[in-house]
Amino acid sequence: MYKLLIRPSLFLFAPETAHKITFILLSILSKIPFIHKILKSKNNNPVDLFGITFPNAIGLAAGLDKDAQAFDMLGTLGFGFVEIGTVTPKAQPGNPAPRLFRLKKNNALINRMGFNNKGVDYTVRKLQNKKTNVIIGGNIGKNKITPNAEAVSDYLISFEKLFDYVDYFAINVSSPNTPNLRELQDKEPLKNLLVQIMNANNNKKNPKPVLLKIAPDLTTQQIDDIIEIFYETKISGIIAANTTISRENISYSDKEIEDFGNGGLSGEPVKDKSTEIIKYISQKTNNQIPIIGVGGIMNAQNAIDKLNAGASLVQIYTGFIYEGPKLIKEINKKLSEINS
Repeated sequence: MYKLLIRPSLFLFAPETAHKITFILLSILSKIPFIHKILKSKNNNPVDLFGITFPNAIGLAAGLDKDAQAFDMLGTLGFGFVEIGTVTPKAQPGNPAPRLFRLKKNNALINRMGFNNKGVDYTVRKLQNKKTNVIIGGNIGKNKITPNAEAVSDYLISFEKLFDYVDYFAINVSSPNTPNLRELQDKEPLKNLLVQIMNANNNKKNPKPVLLKIAPDLTTQQIDDIIEIFYETKISGIIAANTTISRENISYSDKEIEDFGNGGLSGEPVKDKSTEIIKYISQKTNNQIPIIGVGGIMNAQNAIDKLNAGASLVQIYTGFIYEGPKLIKEINKKLSEINS
C-alpha cells in the first residue's frame, strides 16, 4: 500500500511539504482511540545494549522527528527505538528553502536543513506527553550562532533538560549543514566536549548511555583518534555514520548535481561507505565498541550487512521514506530467520 499509493501521493509534493503532511497524518492517526494497541507491531527481536532492552534492532535515525512530535506513532509502526532531534538549546529556522531534495534515481536524499527545530524546551514538553514505552534517543547539537569555542555549553544545556526524558544521548558533531560544526570532530575539541558531557552524566544518580555520531567522510587517522577518545572518555558507543558531503555513486549530471547544491547525501549511495567505517571500527577494536549502523539501508540485506560488519543496532531514515514501514517488518523477518 505504501509504495503503490502513499509514496506516489507524497512524492507529488515538495519533500518538506510531504514531510509536514506525513506528520499531520501521524498526528491524526495517534488521536484514534486504542490505535496504539490496534497497530502495535509484533516486530520483536530483543537486543540488550547499553543496559537497555531494545524490542528490536531497527531504529529511526535523527532528522525525521526533529521536534519529538510523532515518536509514539513511529514506535507503534514497528521501530525498536526513535532518535529525536537534532535538538538545540534555542529554536532556529535552519537554512533557507529549498533545502531538501529527492534523488529518485538513486533512492537518495540531499539535505541542508541546518538543525531546524523548535528548541529543547518545546521538545521536553512533547516528551512529557509520551503515551507508549518506545525507547527514545536524544540527538543534540549546537545552535548556528554559537561559536565552536562555546559549543560545550549548548550541548550541556540540552543534555540537562532532556536527561529525564530520553533513554540515551547522541552527540551530533557530524552534520555538514551547520558551519564549522565538523571541526568539533577534531581530536582536542571532541575530547573536551565528551569529557564535559561525561562529567555531567556521571554526576547523575543513573547515568544515561552517551553515543557519538560521526561523519562518513573522516580520514583513517580521525577515526583512530575517535577510537582513542572513546576509551579515554568512556562513552557508550558510536553511531556510524551521518550524511556525506561526497557526490559519489549518484546517477545525475554534473549540472544537476551543481543545481542540488550543498548538503548531506543520504540513502543508497552511502551504503558501502558507512558499512566500511563500521567494519573498520569493529575490527580495529576487536568488537569492543558498540556501534549503531546507519546509512543506505534500503532493504533487509543492507541491514544484515551492517550487523555482520559489527553493528549491534541499525537506524533507517531515507530507506523509510522510500520503502515505508514494510522495511522494518522485512528486516525483522530476516533477523528472525537468522536467529531461529
